[in-house]
Amino acid sequence: MSNPNLLAAFLETAWQHLGRGVMDSRSPARYPTFATVSAKGMPEARTVALRRATRTGAFVDVHTDILTPKVEALKATPHAALHIWLPEAKLQIRMTTSVEIVTGDAVADDWARIPNASRVSYGTHPLPGLPIVDMYDYEKPPLRERFAVLRCWIDQIDLVELADRHRRAEFHRSDEWKGSWRAP
Repeated sequence: MSNPNLLAAFLETAWQHLGRGVMDSRSPARYPTFATVSAKGMPEARTVALRRATRTGAFVDVHTDILTPKVEALKATPHAALHIWLPEAKLQIRMTTSVEIVTGDAVADDWARIPNASRVSYGTHPLPGLPIVDMYDYEKPPLRERFAVLRCWIDQIDLVELADRHRRAEFHRSDEWKGSWRAP
């Protein structure tokens, strides 16, 4: 019979790493790979910065410019996967999420916490992903109206630890994160 305390401890370890990723820019959990499906049905992945991880609400937040291709993809298909590899812990964290695009007054506190030097990430002209003539043929004014929070409501967490004996577990929101062991 499986020990539920071991499952709970495994999940707690993952949440500790996520929390560290929010607080420490040197943590590998800080920069997950964020995958979406384009409007044309093609997979797209990019690195994002983890800005919030809340176990009680079971969500993580990342920030973005509202006019990026990932936002267009999320408007068509509001789901994303996040992947984190923690080399020292030999732990892979994969999360599937339902994404809410939060803008306007609802993100005023988030905007206020962003250092002035980092605000230039929200307002690139021409729009992110558009062709430019020269590699530096763009401007980056900080535009508050272009700032958005991608609230990623976690539906599933898949953990794989590559120790002497590998172990893997899967957790679902739908069963209140009880979890089950899986073959690695």
